[in-house]
Amino acid sequence: MDNPRKRKLTFFTIGLIFLLSGVEYAVILPTIWKYLQTLDAPPYFLGLALSAFSLSGLLTGPLFGLWSDRTRTTKKIILFANLFEMIGNFMYFMGFSKWLLLSSRLVAGIGTGAGSSIFGFLTRSTSPQDRATAFAAVMACRQAGLLIGPAFNIFLRLCDFQLGPFMINKYTAPGLFMCLMWTLLQVAVIFMYWDLLPLEKEKAKGSPTSRSREQDDDQGFVEEDNGEEKPLMGPRDRGGSYGSVLASDPPGYDSSSASNESLSRASPPASPVPPEGPTSSSPFKNFSISREFMREEVVVLLAAQFTTLFNQTALETMVTPMTQKYFNYGELENSVMYCLCGVEVIAGFLFVRWLSQRVTERVVLVVGLAICNISAVWCIIFMANPQGGFELQLTEFIIGVFLQVLGLPFVAVAQVSLFSKITSEKTQGFSQGVRRSVGGLATILGPLWAAGLTENLYIMMGVMMALLMLITVMLAFSYDRLVAPAPEEQADDSDHCG
Repeated sequence: MDNPRKRKLTFFTIGLIFLLSGVEYAVILPTIWKYLQTLDAPPYFLGLALSAFSLSGLLTGPLFGLWSDRTRTTKKIILFANLFEMIGNFMYFMGFSKWLLLSSRLVAGIGTGAGSSIFGFLTRSTSPQDRATAFAAVMACRQAGLLIGPAFNIFLRLCDFQLGPFMINKYTAPGLFMCLMWTLLQVAVIFMYWDLLPLEKEKAKGSPTSRSREQDDDQGFVEEDNGEEKPLMGPRDRGGSYGSVLASDPPGYDSSSASNESLSRASPPASPVPPEGPTSSSPFKNFSISREFMREEVVVLLAAQFTTLFNQTALETMVTPMTQKYFNYGELENSVMYCLCGVEVIAGFLFVRWLSQRVTERVVLVVGLAICNISAVWCIIFMANPQGGFELQLTEFIIGVFLQVLGLPFVAVAQVSLFSKITSEKTQGFSQGVRRSVGGLATILGPLWAAGLTENLYIMMGVMMALLMLITVMLAFSYDRLVAPAPEEQADDSDHCG
């Protein structure tokens, strides 16, 4: 099979993985609250069950990312992670006790850790210009799962029969259904997923001089006798540049000599950078966590990741008890509501995919945070203490949910795309694992925060509003730094990462 077809099938399989993650979320979330009630679980168990899924993903994400960075493979990681999804969902189906249900979400969450490896793979397999578009498409697949999931739930809620010692009803059926879906995905990964070469290696294999043609002389390059071009100045020669997270220039490299030669445009540097051989050292050689993640622009993006996911999961946890209290919604009504939210989010991701090709990621991020702030103000005014009759309360609720869902695609795509560009490509799996762990921490704390304050929504939403204001101020002060590094800086970091 030729490489273009392998590439298409691999990306299609990645889309299926994210699609199923959305389906799982959509078929379980509308019924888990009443499922826990049938097992005599106290109210705080809802927050524990939702947080357990995120906790295991938080812990395993960096580990899976580290594994993929060292081996440069993702297929076996995905196959290994999917086993936990299968086991965890079967445990959810068994549902003998509230503790087994809690454990099932903890086990299934381990499988989500493979997402860091997948995002690292996508970073290495796409160009910086197309990365936001690719991430938007992948995230839209998950939202498509959120849209399709409630449709499955409409049929799963009709199940009511005995299978050996197990009772299959509207609460246990989602677990069995997802176990079967993840089993089918295993087959798809085996036959339709390949560990492709990174994009720059594919280009080098097809056209050795392709990169040299893309660079201009005014970027500080000199041509060598073999037609290739190498940067004379990298981010280490310009203090404070993005991406300056690894070692200094190689021993013997004479920067003053290189500068003189760049002026004369005559001959190559006296001591060129030694090429990276096939037996290159670990990508984590000379890697520094503090230099990689404690930079201002990285902190801002991680803070945006935490804040938006904290607020999202807190509101999601609050929604089902709130609809039950004020509107007497059941599983069907909640499933329809999540289905409509899925339509909105998919439309949002498609719009962001179009917008990201015309404006920079930081502009998209600003738009998303502005919408999130408007949503937070609306919720604290109209949803913390609903007033009026049924129609007015329902209208206020619909507008609040609509605004909250609307801002998510903007922030999600912008922060993950920018994060992939301002962190080292060689350690992208680990970096994406750290980013997803920050998001996992938010999805742990969000449900716990909301579950404990369902009767005091002013405090719950007030903290959410304060977090949004904080990240907005951080974004305003760091706006100038939220840009991708120049191409020569990226190349320099890639050459010296090992």
